[in-house]
Amino acid sequence: MLAACVLLVLAGQSGAISIRELRTLEATDKDHGEAYVQYYLVGAMEGALEAHAFAVRAGAKPLMCLNGRRLEPRMAKPLFDGELRRNAGLYEADMPVQLVLVNALVNAYAC
Repeated sequence: MLAACVLLVLAGQSGAISIRELRTLEATDKDHGEAYVQYYLVGAMEGALEAHAFAVRAGAKPLMCLNGRRLEPRMAKPLFDGELRRNAGLYEADMPVQLVLVNALVNAYAC
C-alpha cells in the first residue's frame, strides 16, 4: 500500500517542482522567495494529506495517523527540512518535493 500512496503522489506531478528548484526559488528571490517556498510546501502537504485520505477511503491501509496530534500549515517547512536532514543521503536534488513531504508525514505521524 505504500507504493499505492507514493504512486498517487507521483502521478500528479505535472506541476511538481524538485528539491533543487525549491532551493533555487528561495535563494534567488530575496523579497518573496521564503514566502513562496512556505506556500508551496503548505500546498504540497495538504495535497499529500488529501491523496492519503482518498487512498484510505478507497480501502488502502493508512500510512499516517494524526490521532488528535496537531498538524498546522506552519509545520510544513520544519517537517520538510527535518526529513532532508535525517535522510540526507537518500534524496537527490532532482527528486520531487512531494516525495520528501510524504515521507516526512509518514515518519512523523506513523500509525
